[in-house]
This record gives sequence, structure tokens and C-alpha cells, in this order.
Amino acid sequence: MPADLRSLMAVPTFRLTPRASVDESTLTAPIAWAHNSDLPDPTPWLEPGGLLLTDGAPFLPPHNTDPGDYVARLVDLGVRALGVSVGILVPEVPAALIEECARRGLPLLEVSRETPFMGIIKAVSDATAADERARLERSLLAQRRVARAALRPDGLSAILRELEHALQTWVALFDAAGARVLVPQTSGVPAALEEHVSEAVGTVLAGRRAAAARVSLGGVGEVMLQTLGQGGQLRGVLAVGIAGESFDRARQDLVDSVIALASISLEQSSTLDIARRRLRSGILELLAAGVTGVAGDTVRHLWGRLPAEPIRVACLAVAHSDDALDTHPLIPALEVVAERRPGALFFAEQGEHVVAVFRDGDDAGLFDAAAPHGPTGGVSSRVGWDDFAVALTEARRAEERSSSRQPIVFFDELAGAGILGHLEQTRAHEVARRILLPLADDVELRRILEVWLEHNGSWGPAADELGIHRHTLRHRVDGAAVRLGLDLDGFAGRAELWNALQLTAE
Repeated sequence: MPADLRSLMAVPTFRLTPRASVDESTLTAPIAWAHNSDLPDPTPWLEPGGLLLTDGAPFLPPHNTDPGDYVARLVDLGVRALGVSVGILVPEVPAALIEECARRGLPLLEVSRETPFMGIIKAVSDATAADERARLERSLLAQRRVARAALRPDGLSAILRELEHALQTWVALFDAAGARVLVPQTSGVPAALEEHVSEAVGTVLAGRRAAAARVSLGGVGEVMLQTLGQGGQLRGVLAVGIAGESFDRARQDLVDSVIALASISLEQSSTLDIARRRLRSGILELLAAGVTGVAGDTVRHLWGRLPAEPIRVACLAVAHSDDALDTHPLIPALEVVAERRPGALFFAEQGEHVVAVFRDGDDAGLFDAAAPHGPTGGVSSRVGWDDFAVALTEARRAEERSSSRQPIVFFDELAGAGILGHLEQTRAHEVARRILLPLADDVELRRILEVWLEHNGSWGPAADELGIHRHTLRHRVDGAAVRLGLDLDGFAGRAELWNALQLTAE
């Protein structure tokens, strides 16, 4: 342990006598250094946390330093204590100095004239060096334990337990979706800090790149966060609680070792992850081909089982992303969901989309996990496994109608729209866009036609709603008929125009 006032005062040969009241916390505070100086203002050459020794020269001619100013400078710098030797230059500790130290809470020690300053300085230096050696030895021992733990079958969990034991603080692991991974025999995040830590972890993951951060937790402590995995393929975040003193170099080195081992462990599994993704895609092709039995047996051996009937199929597309799908965080996020509830969710990559299957009424947290990553998608109606191919087609059709305003579209909603819903399935909206192509740049005319049709072709009510004269309305509608090549005087032409407008509505 480093030296403190209590240990120095306990050395008989030092003959140290307190002259200003000292509380328990001050007595046991570590002293980083000890140094002697007779300068009237030694603070430019000092650092916080030490013991300053003087023989009283600053308070004698020619300096005649004001004790109040002298003590104030020491306190402002963070000097831990002041020692004054008596019987050499001053017969006793100046009363004004005692008063100022007591007023400002600076410990004041009287040092006997028989006590060499060098003895105190050497004692503090030796204690500091011994403490640093002890810290280094503990760090090396902890790193050896962590390295051995990494060789265990549960390597990642084992090294986290060793880290928590070595640091005597809480350690927590969060997955790629920001959910805490429960590691046996670790204390985890204290309940009072869970909300703060989860929010900080979410912020780090949202950056989607390797990062380290030190975050204050509402004045009740700090947490050090370090991502695991490579940028673009983050596997999670390691959180280490920091309470009271800051991390010294030995503690930081230990954390760095754990990060390195954990990252290596995760990256070594990347090849296996690629194989699993390809296998999932192969199983998806079997399901689409109707080979449900073989697909189900394969899934059961690897991941548990396929979701129970009735099922729904979702087709998800990552919106506004420059990343390839295999490096997008949507994939590890879904892996976390699938691992958390075996048999509740199956997913696979198909081209630039992700196809997910879940039991009707229980999405297994699919959409909550996917939402932060900005996908759009479609969801099929409820079916049995024998109709998987039909459901996959429905999901794709629904995904084509998704947008930023409606990210997830259910096929049930399209089918419930009657004939228009049927037309959606047959991609009639593409035909509708071609029909309305002559009006592509005339938003105002499109609005005029919609209002006119909503009033069943009645000129007066439509003109009133639009705020234009009925003759102007008739002129605009006749012009649209010519541009579109439609007879809008009859029902057939009006019906075709109305359907085209509905199918291309934003």
C-alpha cells in the first residue's frame, strides 16, 4: 500500500505530531510524494496528492510569507499535508499557520529537529514503489488467470468472471442488440445503474464502429464501455464499472487483455458464422421447394426446431444502407433473438433481403430487434408449412408496398382492400404508373382528377372543393383525357383512371 499520514505518524523515529485536526479519511488518504521546499510559493513545482515539508523559512525574513496565502495555494493545488520542522529556524510552528491550516482543513504536522526530511521522503518513495510492484504483480497474476480461463470451454464467460474478481467491481456483457448477456457467477450491473448503462451501450452500438468510451452515470459512478468485434460487425459491448478511484495502468492493461482475448474468440467464430448463414439460406430454399421434412430435421439438429404452425413469413429489406447485407448489424441482431428463444424464430438471407418465419401471434421480438436498423418489409397471411412458398410470395408483394411512412406492410391489409388488393398481388401498380405517365410532372392536375372522381364527376361540388370555376375544372379534365387517351365521359374510362390513381397513391 502507498504511504499515508497514519503510517508515517506511526514510525517512532519520525516524531511527527499533528497540529491541526485530522479526520479519518485524511489520515488514510494515499500520499503520492514527499518533498521539502523553503520557497515562499513552491506550488509551480508541485503536483497534487503529496506531503510538503519546510523548516519555516517562508515565514521569516526576508520572505515573511502570509500564512493565509501560503496555505490557500497549497489547498488549491491539492497538496495532501504540510510538515514544519521546529528547532532549526523556528522554535515552534507559527500560531497563524496552525490557525489557517485548521480553517482550511489542511493537515499540519510538527516535525522534530532530529528527524531528517530525507528519511520521510525515502519512506514515501519506497512505499509508492512497493505499491506499484504489488499492483504489477497482481496484474500479471490476473492476466495469467484470464489467459487460462480463455482455454476453458466457456472461455468468454470464464474470462469475464476473472476480470470481475480481479477488479473487484461489476462487469457486464451486452449483445449486438444491446441486451445484457447473463453470465453465471458474475454480479452484473447494479439495479440502480441499469437504465443509465443500457442507454450508454445503445449509443455506442448505434455508432456501428469499434469504440471505447468512459461515461458518467448520473453522478453515481462511471462505466467504461468497449465494443467487441470489428466495425460493421459488432458482436457486443463490454461494460466495466468504475467506482471511486480511477483505473490505474495495471487495471487498464488487464481490461485491454480481456478485450483482446474476447475479440479474438469472437473473430475466430466468424468463419463458422458464415457457414451457418449459408446453411440457413440453403434451408430456406428447401422450404420454398416444399421439402419441409428435411429442412425441419436439419434445423432441429442445429437450432432446436422450426416455429410451430400457424406461421407468418416476413421479408425484410435494409433501407438506406451502403453496407452489404452480410456485414449489416441486422444479421447479428436477429441471431441474438433466435438464440434467446430457440424454436420461436427462423431467419435466412435471400439476395438483398432477410426472410424470417415466426408463429402467428408471436413475432419472438423480431420487429423490436430489427427496428433500430431501419428495415422495411412485408408480412404474409397466416399459413401452414405446406403453404410456405405461397406465404413467401405474399411477403414479397407486401414488402414492395412498404415505405418510410409504413415500414412494415401486412399482406392481410392488401387482401382486405378487395379488388385493389388483388391487383396489388398482380403488380398492377406498374401498369397504373405507365397509364399516368403523361401526368407524372403535374401534381396539381392529379389532385384535380382525384377530387372530381370522388364527387362522381359532378362539376359543381368538385369545383367548390378545389376553389376553381366549374368551366376551369371542365377544361382541365378534358385536357387530361386527351393526354391520357381516356374517354372520361363514360364509366369505363373514369373507373380505369380511378384505379390507376389509387394504385399509384403515395
